[in-house]
Amino acid sequence: MQQTMKKTPQLDLWYREPYVWFVIAIPLAAVIGGIITARLAVESNDGLVVDDYYKQGLAINRVIDRDKAAQRLGIQAILQVSRERERDRFRLFLKGNEKFTTPKKLNVSFLYSTRGGFDKQLTLALSGGNTYQSVLPRLKKGRWYIQIEADDWRVLKTIFIR
Repeated sequence: MQQTMKKTPQLDLWYREPYVWFVIAIPLAAVIGGIITARLAVESNDGLVVDDYYKQGLAINRVIDRDKAAQRLGIQAILQVSRERERDRFRLFLKGNEKFTTPKKLNVSFLYSTRGGFDKQLTLALSGGNTYQSVLPRLKKGRWYIQIEADDWRVLKTIFIR
């Protein structure tokens, strides 16, 4: 009596098939893309859309009036950054025409060009003559708008941090 052995068909190993990897790659790419997107959303602070955009639109005329007042007073702002004791310090020199009086305090805002979460604000006191000085806050690389303002006028400057 001879036993016959049934031969089972030899199955190719699944991981050697390129189509299997193709089918796995599509959902895997979607999962990896989702994880990267979620990480970027959590780590970045883009700021929120303003709720009262209508009121801000109406207030634009006051902002324009403050810019025009700075032009009428002939205000020029000169920024100077220097390194002292391992800290960056900046000096702000103001000059204007005969109608301009140097204010005792200034508000200086460092506004990042694309993301409001990085903005910094300082209040500077007059340190002598027409000079204001302070420690420069840590700023990310990129374009920054510097808004120098007193009660009735405003000057805008642009700097690049490298």
